[in-house]
Amino acid sequence: MADVTPALRPRPQRLWRIVSEPLIRQNPVTVQILGICSALAVTTQLATALTMAAALTAVVVMAAGIISLIRHHIPNSIRLIVQIVIIAALVGVIDQLLRAFLPDISRRLSVFVSLITTNCIVMGHTESFARRNPPLPAMADALGSGLGYSLVLVTIGALRELFGSGTLMGQPVLPTVEQGGWFEPLSLMLLAPSAFFMLGLLVWAVRSWRPEQAEPLDFAPPLRAEEVLR
Repeated sequence: MADVTPALRPRPQRLWRIVSEPLIRQNPVTVQILGICSALAVTTQLATALTMAAALTAVVVMAAGIISLIRHHIPNSIRLIVQIVIIAALVGVIDQLLRAFLPDISRRLSVFVSLITTNCIVMGHTESFARRNPPLPAMADALGSGLGYSLVLVTIGALRELFGSGTLMGQPVLPTVEQGGWFEPLSLMLLAPSAFFMLGLLVWAVRSWRPEQAEPLDFAPPLRAEEVLR
């Protein structure tokens, strides 16, 4: 998360940097390994992944704006309780909207919408950024993290649905054998382990592309015999 000095009015360039940082360079999933439960559970279909991503992004942005607005009026001793109450109220509203307008997707998401309340991405940004910065930078930071999370969910959801069912958003893309085509759906892609492996491969790919994101080694590997003799 980028630092913002509260006394300064944010410029468009600074706001754009705050929003764009979490997309790749500081992605909350690939760098900080946050919010991976939903990445494993709700990505069997692209529509479900998109809905979950939109729900979390809406909650984290609204929660950041509200908490930033009242940050000077929240006693430090109960700040976490206040933040959780605000987030839980927003999650409840989102959950009811999904049940009213997208009942099928709401049933597939099951309890994972409610678990947004305890999602580390939401709690982390309200606690570490929103309560220390004005509303606009706080909401820009939250939007960037929500979009970074969404990027990972949409990528995994699209790949799992494409190779697991031969469809995208429920529409046929790869002609399956059952339909007289050539593609045999990979049923493993619809199981939770596939999401785990795909997420691991995605983290590996991003950190290979940007080596600075890899954590330093906890210890130095032992020297090989030929290195000792030198």
